[in-house]
Amino acid sequence: MLYRILTIIGGLVFVVALFALLWFFCKKFLEHHGVTEKVSDRATELATWTFAGISVGLVFAVVGAFVLGPWAFYRTLRGHGMDISDAAAIWWGLGVVLAALGITAIGFFGFLMVVGAY
Repeated sequence: MLYRILTIIGGLVFVVALFALLWFFCKKFLEHHGVTEKVSDRATELATWTFAGISVGLVFAVVGAFVLGPWAFYRTLRGHGMDISDAAAIWWGLGVVLAALGITAIGFFGFLMVVGAY
């Protein structure tokens, strides 16, 4: 029973870590493209919608996260009116999703191995 509780708490921590990584990568993306005004607020909005796209994509199929996440990133970016091509925005979105999910997955599987659940 203790391992189940520990695993649930660990899972919640890694959900928060995924959002934090998305926010960090979105902030770095915006800074890289010269955004200086309200960077934290814009990064939060971009990360929130990207996180929502990943979450919905994971519900339908794991592969859906890699489709809906970058699409949500792209659509939110279009709302900011940034001067970046559509293809570059989608590729950046895919990179943000891959990096955040990859780091989180590696950490979570390591956590599961430590608690003996994997």
